Amino acid sequence: MPVLSPDTRDAALTALAGAEVDVLVIGGGVVGAGCALDAVTRGLSVGLVEARDFASGTSSRSSKLIHGGLRYLEMLDFGLVREALRERGLILSRLAPHLARPVRFLYPLKHRGWERVYAGAGVTLYDTMAWSGALPRHRHLTRRGALRACPALRKEALVGALQYYDAQLDDARHTMFLARTAAAYGAHVANRVEVTGFLREGERVTGVRAHDLEHDRTFEIRAQQVINATGVWTDDTQSLVGERGQFHVRASKGIHLVVPRDRVQSSTGLILRTATSVLFVIPWGRHWIVGTTDTDWALDKAHPAASAKDIDYLLGEVNKVLSRPLERADVQGVYAGLRPLLSGESESTSKLSREHMVGSPVPGLVVVAGGKYTTYRVMAKDAVDACVFNLNRSVARCCTDRVPLIGADGFPALWNRRGLIAVESGLHVARVEHLLGRYGSLITELLDLIADDPSLGRPLAGADDYLRAEVVYAAGAEGARHLVDVLTRRTRISIETFDRGTVCAPEVAELMARVLGWTPSQRDSEVENYRLRVEAERASQEQQDDETADAARLGAPEVVPLRIS
Repeated sequence: MPVLSPDTRDAALTALAGAEVDVLVIGGGVVGAGCALDAVTRGLSVGLVEARDFASGTSSRSSKLIHGGLRYLEMLDFGLVREALRERGLILSRLAPHLARPVRFLYPLKHRGWERVYAGAGVTLYDTMAWSGALPRHRHLTRRGALRACPALRKEALVGALQYYDAQLDDARHTMFLARTAAAYGAHVANRVEVTGFLREGERVTGVRAHDLEHDRTFEIRAQQVINATGVWTDDTQSLVGERGQFHVRASKGIHLVVPRDRVQSSTGLILRTATSVLFVIPWGRHWIVGTTDTDWALDKAHPAASAKDIDYLLGEVNKVLSRPLERADVQGVYAGLRPLLSGESESTSKLSREHMVGSPVPGLVVVAGGKYTTYRVMAKDAVDACVFNLNRSVARCCTDRVPLIGADGFPALWNRRGLIAVESGLHVARVEHLLGRYGSLITELLDLIADDPSLGRPLAGADDYLRAEVVYAAGAEGARHLVDVLTRRTRISIETFDRGTVCAPEVAELMARVLGWTPSQRDSEVENYRLRVEAERASQEQQDDETADAARLGAPEVVPLRIS
């Protein structure tokens, strides 16, 4: 199976510098990776470059949900909900069944009579619009039934409840799988490649100037069409063209807290109403994810900071319904992300559009912006459709609704065989389930690594949910170039341990060094850089406002500084 290795990265850059491609995608988030997969599966020659790491921005910092957006029904945005529910069904059943899984939510009712009718009608419509039958339908619960499902709730906080289903996946791994699948079909994919300018012939964009940050070299990539899929950086990228964009993107910050599973006694997730939006308590392995906020953000886009005010807000809201309140000491991890919202007239980011737009501000350039994670495939299709129109030649139609990601093929059978795989490999069946949920049918490649070197079958010290083999595989097959890539995106150690990965960092760096050829000095520098990152994040989370939190977070150096920030 094709991999994102150091060698394939070098080969991709050589290919991109040597010949014109049909479509070059800028941005390795979920939309950019989706665009690359869409274009290459239509038979186009494709390049994908990302300035940092795949999913290093918004696409690794979401609520990890694949959902229709139940709250958008209340806004009467039926089209968006229907579209998102269709995509949810495709991801669960066909595109990424190895990465996505159902998740059950409880919606506590606070008022007798009218609220059950009103909310029940909304959830009934939600289930009906999904139509695929991939998930169970909702059901009504009495207060006793709700407390049986979620004993952590205060008895006086509800009079009954509704229970319904959505789905979740690890957003960063899913985005990386999209990029890797695009590469498997022939796309030239490379991270840590910054676009520093656009090539022009007259008014037409004909490619980009790029800087390989890993080897400090500059080169040109020529393309018939360039897609700007840079999310919250859309306006910044657009400014490199020297032309005014057709629309603008505004960043909205959402933060999430990660707490151990035993802090909230429940067999189901929760969805709660707040004064301005909704709050989720989402099961996540041995943890809960609590989020999110929705506030305007105009500071550093690469490292949005969560302030003490943000954290206290989430704790205050969730504690309104919990019999045993969560405390700051219960918070294991914190992460903040930025939603790319299309700018409108509203002053409130929670009211800005989650729809997406595609435009071509100058010939040769297509811009795609807005939207939500779940509808990435539709956004990619629309962007590539615009490129195809501009190519002015016959090109096959989008087929990504029928193209499973690598690792999906054969997954159901392997899941059914997980007990036998455990016996054959010598791993516990729970460990096999963990690997299947992260790699799907690619689990055989991990097991081969362990067979060749049994020491890789041991868990990481200080992060025992993950095996040493997963680190080696991340560096050799999943495009991880730096310690932070593994600890924050290929795994979730940075938010799933109280030390945020500092304990296992030396071991992880040593394993990566073997694959990437780091010197002892490089290895030690990676560990120190990560330690400073964690210190800066902790310091930012003690500040009371965005400005001081941002300043504290920027105290840590970039692992690879960009030329343009």
